[in-house]
Amino acid sequence: MKRGHADLPLHYGTVPPWLAQRMSHLGGAIVEAIVIEYGRTALLQKLSDPFWFQSLGCVLGMDWHSSGITTSVMNALKKAINVRSAELGVYICGGRGKASRQTPTELLAVANRTGLNGAELVTASRLSAKVDNTAIQDGFQLYLHSFVVTVEGEWAVIQQGMNPNEKMARRYHWMSENVKSFTEEPHSYIYGKNQGLILNLTDKDAQPLKTGILDLTKENPDKLMREISLIMPRHHEVKAKDVNLKRLGAALALAHETNVQDIESLLLLEGVGPRTVQSLTLVSEVIHGSPSRFSDPARFSFAHGGKDGHPFPVPLTIYDETIEIFDKAVHLSSLGEKDKSDALKNLSKIAQEMERGFTPNNNFDAIIQKERDESYLYKGKTVFGDAKKPDKPKGNIQLNLFD
Repeated sequence: MKRGHADLPLHYGTVPPWLAQRMSHLGGAIVEAIVIEYGRTALLQKLSDPFWFQSLGCVLGMDWHSSGITTSVMNALKKAINVRSAELGVYICGGRGKASRQTPTELLAVANRTGLNGAELVTASRLSAKVDNTAIQDGFQLYLHSFVVTVEGEWAVIQQGMNPNEKMARRYHWMSENVKSFTEEPHSYIYGKNQGLILNLTDKDAQPLKTGILDLTKENPDKLMREISLIMPRHHEVKAKDVNLKRLGAALALAHETNVQDIESLLLLEGVGPRTVQSLTLVSEVIHGSPSRFSDPARFSFAHGGKDGHPFPVPLTIYDETIEIFDKAVHLSSLGEKDKSDALKNLSKIAQEMERGFTPNNNFDAIIQKERDESYLYKGKTVFGDAKKPDKPKGNIQLNLFD
């Protein structure tokens, strides 16, 4: 089973209401689209993939590299999904701090409504937390525990630990279909930077957990966890090295260099401006992209920027138009009218086709500058305030990453 480590710099503070509300609306539309198109199991598979989860946080406008993505995304999804759980068949329990301690109570309530085995769900919740907090002694203490369960009884766990001395966080991902044993390699991924030897009693080469954890255990582990690495840097700005320029460039080329009305499959998007098509393309890929497409989560911050202003302020006008378009498409799709959702799906497909043969140039910084210069046109906003019109326009900079 794949496992991984990556660092998430600790970010404190709260998400401003103007962003939290939009994150909930768009996040809910994304989840509903996935459930309609691919099913609830596919949703859990995506949530248990740390690369996809980070990409989702970026497309929703959060700080692209920080620990805050975990808390904010799960809060947004819980608010959006739980009011429609009976319809979607998905329930989100737990959360950060005090909310995490309510997980057993919430799971039992879900079991009463659905007929699921509440005792088994509570046991799964408690053991996943115990394993990550005690069985894996990696210096991170859990402070967030979110449990996502479907009416079929499948579940995913997203939880995060903090190491205040290192000012880093580690996120852990579980999925029920991958868990054959809570004491032998249960995770889908562990998301954090390798800091050397870790006491990991869930390693398949380790003996069962020590008495007092799961009433088992006899030996210490003697091998490092096999790992994949996605190390999120500490720097706030998005740099060219953080992004797959070929993939980003294809999305920009589709949005800004193609006459949308000339593409038959996109006729239903007639009247939508290039900047909105850029956002729609990246959101479409979050819904429809294959797992290999999320190796560079920072790319998805080019949909709606970031609340801290990196790579650019959140364009509220564009964000709202994206929400409106996806809300309508999802609603029509739920009624059996899939033309509009198919058109949005084709955006990501066409962008991928455009990648073939494209060679990125060195215009990356200019593209970010153009987004910042024009941010005021789209009611750009950060936690520091509204975007201002630049004193000295930089001239006409083409959003082109290709020679």
